[in-house]
Amino acid sequence: MLLAAQAGSLLTRIRETRPLVHHLTNFVAMNDVANVTLATGALPIMAHAPEEMEEVVSAASVLVLNLGTWTQERWDVMLLAARIANRRGIPVVLDPVGAGASRVRTESALKLLREKRVTVVRGNRGEIAYLTGALASVRGVESLGSDVPPQDLAQTLAREHGCIVAVTGPRDWISDGKRLLAVDNGHPLLQRITGSGCMATAAIGCFLAVPGDPLIGTAAALAYFGYAAELAARDSKGPGSFRVSLLDHLALLDAASLEAGARILEDFDPGGGPQGSG
Repeated sequence: MLLAAQAGSLLTRIRETRPLVHHLTNFVAMNDVANVTLATGALPIMAHAPEEMEEVVSAASVLVLNLGTWTQERWDVMLLAARIANRRGIPVVLDPVGAGASRVRTESALKLLREKRVTVVRGNRGEIAYLTGALASVRGVESLGSDVPPQDLAQTLAREHGCIVAVTGPRDWISDGKRLLAVDNGHPLLQRITGSGCMATAAIGCFLAVPGDPLIGTAAALAYFGYAAELAARDSKGPGSFRVSLLDHLALLDAASLEAGARILEDFDPGGGPQGSG
């Protein structure tokens, strides 16, 4: 249970230090992203004006970039923010929402990966497949799948760009190109609410806002978010009540409960099967 214990420790440190997380996120999920950040224990800021970008990014502990509602103006600000974060040594988390749905989204994500230092990329199977050049099916911002196993997609993109890649789905796969972790927390109701992927990325931003191994931090964040979803589903009647309950359980979940409920797997054979659990 070492990895689960580390997840609990990271959650405690977030709530003790209350780090500032700068989100350049999409308009659809902005309120949910801010509330997830607060529930986790960090402080959100959503500054988009280029005139204040130097000050805001410099004050933050992590920068989260979300391509969900792409415009040229917002894209220019994202590039500026990433440049400042790289200069300051601040982790950058990228959510390539809709990669594969349009050329501009795919090219924007790849430009960030090639030209800036991105710490973590989190996407669904279709989005990550498109970024690796693999065949995939995407409709709008929803993944319809890929023939390539998600763990292979995570490892391939991580190796190519020297970052950590999380492919979320029924089982979340996280890799830095060498190590491979999986998270089995979550619930199907997450697929019934808008912005659940953006919220998961926000949780990753919170966990990367405190010092530690970013691979473990990413897995811990997904276990935290997924376990809260499991708890929320128990007392929900449907997507509406689930959304409210999810926020409640993210706020109520403590380190001891997370350690007990986190299902983070490690030590995989070449075929991707788990040999043990953390």
